[in-house]
Amino acid sequence: MPQIIPVRDLKKTSELSEMCHRSEEPIFITKNGYGDMVIMSIDTYEKALFLNDVSQKLEEGAKARQ
Repeated sequence: MPQIIPVRDLKKTSELSEMCHRSEEPIFITKNGYGDMVIMSIDTYEKALFLNDVSQKLEEGAKARQ
């Protein structure tokens, strides 16, 4: 389940860092009740980039076979 926190909680940097590493998912930040930002650990970000790269290469390969 996605974690959603208000922008005012960004002041709690140590807790926020721990939350990012523990969840291994992006954390959504709201401002005035609306989505504003997304934060995540570097490990989670790198995994997302890797999976995106693999997905793009598989798609390119599938198109090349046609």
